[in-house]
Amino acid sequence: MKILQKIVSYPFSILFFILFGLILVIFDVLQRISLPLFGYHAHKKMVDWANGLMVLFLHVLGTTFKFAILDKIPKNVPIIIVSNHQSLWDIPPIIWFLRKIHPKFISKMELGKGIPTVSYNLRKGGSVLIDRKNPKQATAAIKKGAEYISKYNRSLVIFPEGTRSRDGVPKPFRRSGLITLFEHAPDAFVLPISINNSWKLQRYGMFPIPMFVKLTFLVHPAIKVSDFEHETLIDKIETVIKGKIV
Repeated sequence: MKILQKIVSYPFSILFFILFGLILVIFDVLQRISLPLFGYHAHKKMVDWANGLMVLFLHVLGTTFKFAILDKIPKNVPIIIVSNHQSLWDIPPIIWFLRKIHPKFISKMELGKGIPTVSYNLRKGGSVLIDRKNPKQATAAIKKGAEYISKYNRSLVIFPEGTRSRDGVPKPFRRSGLITLFEHAPDAFVLPISINNSWKLQRYGMFPIPMFVKLTFLVHPAIKVSDFEHETLIDKIETVIKGKIV
């Protein structure tokens, strides 16, 4: 049965990647036009629409999304989104479903070039690019990200596992990046997210994408950074997130 499902997924994966490629090419051009001519908000609309279309086109593969927000998200405050990480397909739903809080990302530097739409947004849209082999550079970049969201009351996504879980089993949280964010965005709220089943979309690598995967995103109630000691807060966040990972 699994072999048959994999075989069936090939033509649908081809169709999806044709659509996905069109998104990357078209919205790369639209971003490069919108940002210099019309500014941040026009550029953000392009990013939102690109990721919304990625979510929509994943339905070609029978993929479904449940994005549940358990409590109201605080407004007009900086937000640190902390999530487990299972695949690259974690990112479009976060951008689309949480677009009102302007998610930016802490991402490895290699993604800042060579990928249409994605690289331009990471470089120009307020995200943070870090060199994972250079802790000093990474800390300085994360500090700037914390200052950015504090200034504009936007949100920054960090995947503290460091790398994605290829089988859905969460990895231990790395603490240095979180502590840097807490220190330089003390007025922020943490928004924990538990992601399930996204890893299944990359079960075979990038191709083919398995059919009929059911992704769930559970957004937990926000936690005020200043209410806890940093280490205690990290323990709490890790427990909350991992407690809802199947």
